[in-house]
Amino acid sequence: MQRRSFLHSSAGLAMLGLAGCASTGAIPSKAKVVVIGGGYGGATAAKYVRMLSDYKIDVVLIEPNEAFVSCPISNLVIGGSRQIAEVTSPYTELTRRHGVTRVRDSATAIDTAARTVKLAGGATIGYDKLVVSPGVELQFGSIEGLQAAHASGQILQAWKAGPETVALRRQLEAMPDGGVYAITIPEAPYRCPPGPYERASQVAWYFKNFKPRSKVLILDANPDVTSKGPLFKKVWAEQYKGIVEYRGQHKTVAVDAKAGLVKFEVHDDVKAQVINALPSMRAGAIAVQAGLNNMANNRWCGVNYQSFESTAARDVFVIGDSIQIAPAMPKSGHMANSHAKVAAAAIVAQLAGWELNPAPMLNNTCYSFVDDRNVVHVASVHAYDAAEKTFKTVAGSGGVSTGPTELEGVYAMNWAQNIWADTLG
Repeated sequence: MQRRSFLHSSAGLAMLGLAGCASTGAIPSKAKVVVIGGGYGGATAAKYVRMLSDYKIDVVLIEPNEAFVSCPISNLVIGGSRQIAEVTSPYTELTRRHGVTRVRDSATAIDTAARTVKLAGGATIGYDKLVVSPGVELQFGSIEGLQAAHASGQILQAWKAGPETVALRRQLEAMPDGGVYAITIPEAPYRCPPGPYERASQVAWYFKNFKPRSKVLILDANPDVTSKGPLFKKVWAEQYKGIVEYRGQHKTVAVDAKAGLVKFEVHDDVKAQVINALPSMRAGAIAVQAGLNNMANNRWCGVNYQSFESTAARDVFVIGDSIQIAPAMPKSGHMANSHAKVAAAAIVAQLAGWELNPAPMLNNTCYSFVDDRNVVHVASVHAYDAAEKTFKTVAGSGGVSTGPTELEGVYAMNWAQNIWADTLG
């Protein structure tokens, strides 16, 4: 039976329950589906559960922020060619067009036995199915001195786009010409593999045009650039010669904000006027609280890749950067959007009593701006392998740019507009 005809039958309606309603200000005590986190994963999941159920399943989205701020494209704000408003979108269409009930609050605890989520404001919401999409938690303790330096505002990460993105831009503007910007990169995996290298390129573009005596130091804990390495290195050598210096196998172990020092396991200290220290990362705090982080020494969350249902708790689905990734699967906004669609389809199928899709597929594209207009990309398609119960890249799919072009810059901005509309519109 086709999805639409099933949902319009009395049996389908009975299984799925009453249609959801838009937020009225009151916090519901129960919902068929509750989603934690309104990023690329969570917002997409909330929307697609509604859409795929023909708007029969009620969905509550828990997200503390009033608006969505995109990490992809936000490095251009740091470089100075875009404003934060250009990567900011409202959540209003999720409610107005799709009937998602949006609760502006933070989830502080999940009780997987009782199937409830507790909010910072004190309310508790019950669920039949729960989607957890909390992004990553920065492990400030992995770098000595970073917690205090971050709390004081001296050393920023800006690894969740928003106020810190603007604050880091202001630090660069205030830095005198001839100063040094140092970005430290943790060992993979971390959120957005090409992100630090794109950021370094954006800062280099800014320095080249406005502070030509300044330098960019890339201090990478990994042996080499983890994404689009030859492309980035060619740009740095040709476009930013004398500005960008890349140093691999530089694992940051401590920072001294007052002295402006970065310290390493082996190498000599580095002094910089602006330090952008990225610590190691793990699954978002709410996933850890719920005990969903059962992989890689409790760093990431294990999932059944066919549905993204947690391997630690039934009826809980974990998507986005918090999961233990399949081979060659990046932690990216586009991938979180893809996870969400597979999870939403699985949730609708489970609630309706259908078989799960035996062969879900994912796709991913990561665009990186090397200046204000020119872009390189990497793309891939991932197919579920039922025999091995994991996703594998499809042979011959995707690929990497041959070099940066302005045309790819147009594609990148069109991609951004389209995925924002797909996630939120």
